[in-house]
Amino acid sequence: MLTQTTGTGTNGRFTRARRSVAVSSDTLVRVAPLIDGTRAVSCTPTLTGLDAREWLAGSGNALARLRDEHGAVLLRGFAPMDAAGLAELATGLDGELRDYDNRSTPRRRVDGNVFTSTEYPADQTIPQHNEMSYTDSWPATLFLTCVVPAATGGETPIADSARVHARLPRATRERFEQHGVMYVRNFGHGMDLSWQEAFQTEDRAQVDAYCERHGIQAEWLGGERLRTRHVVQATVKARATGETVWFNQANLFHVSSLPEHVERELRESFAEDELPRNALYGDGTPLDPEDLAQIRAAYAAEEIALPWQTGDIMIVDNEQFSHGRNPYTGSRTVLVAMA
Repeated sequence: MLTQTTGTGTNGRFTRARRSVAVSSDTLVRVAPLIDGTRAVSCTPTLTGLDAREWLAGSGNALARLRDEHGAVLLRGFAPMDAAGLAELATGLDGELRDYDNRSTPRRRVDGNVFTSTEYPADQTIPQHNEMSYTDSWPATLFLTCVVPAATGGETPIADSARVHARLPRATRERFEQHGVMYVRNFGHGMDLSWQEAFQTEDRAQVDAYCERHGIQAEWLGGERLRTRHVVQATVKARATGETVWFNQANLFHVSSLPEHVERELRESFAEDELPRNALYGDGTPLDPEDLAQIRAAYAAEEIALPWQTGDIMIVDNEQFSHGRNPYTGSRTVLVAMA
């Protein structure tokens, strides 16, 4: 016995008024390729207003199996969810949600461990990346839901991390796999997150303790300035498939990911080791521009995107698929939980 959810409450919060529906959970949802030729799938309910939480509860491991086998699952046509509903769906599938620690982008906490998606200006592109792959500890699954779709653009494109890895020249892969990636961050210039926001504390001792636990080299440089260096993986074996996948943010952290005029101004203002953020090979040598070009070309070749619709829920295996954000116009609200 499953239920349908109808109605919205005040202040934009969705109610859970339900009526029982006697139907086999196997017939509730149609599964189809998200785009032909890709592994990602879409799931569409056969009952109007079906609550994804109820489908999850009544369908055994169906959603987990789809996530593990296909890497990315779009739920479209289900009852819309607010932040609390997204948290309930995520914990129902994957257990406890994680906080957003060692932050690299601005977000707002909406409800518990549900956040807004990265709040960069609407005219900016966020390049493909696996969430928190600049760290040694990352979320396994991302849960995103669209509350307000953009007027134009604003897609959250995804890319198959195993196919990106396979597209790269062997020499590029081997260089990164041998050395890893070094992420260098300089806090205190007022041009990126402050160390207080990144580490969610005002206590320098807590920052030092966090860095020591995670193998991050931390150097206090006077005033509010802090420099961190962290060498971590360039690839991993995906938990669900055992495939080797491209898993880092070298292309995003490197200063060349910024608009050309911004990169030029930063390089004129800061020495190489004082840039607000940058990426190097793990041995500290600068990244080869040709390697970065190959990485960006591989992502571009594998990127797939669909416009958001109100109420869409995207479940992404964070190792199997990367994601990004396209520029947009109008308002846009996408919420994210990490499990």
